[in-house]
Amino acid sequence: MIFEGYNDMYDMSARLCILRLLAEQPDYRMTDSMLDDLLVTRWAINRGRAYVRTQLAWLENSAGAVRNIEGAAGFVSQLTQAGADHVLRRHTLPGIKRPGPGH
Repeated sequence: MIFEGYNDMYDMSARLCILRLLAEQPDYRMTDSMLDDLLVTRWAINRGRAYVRTQLAWLENSAGAVRNIEGAAGFVSQLTQAGADHVLRRHTLPGIKRPGPGH
């Protein structure tokens, strides 16, 4: 039985994981396919690429934490300053889990 609010908490955690993965990249960019693979292997978030794209769209449209670009090479997301500030705990963005100390 899933408790009330589970999906919201899961999504908030997944969004933080996405921002952390983007922050680790030298150019702050990754494809949705790469994000999907790393979410599964590092955090056991195994919901598929459609779920990742839904979260990326939310991160862009609701939080301004990423910028999504769909082009010939595929779907690429780039961390924005607001997203980086959230990961670094400079300020928090509603709807994204707050990073813990040392993360």
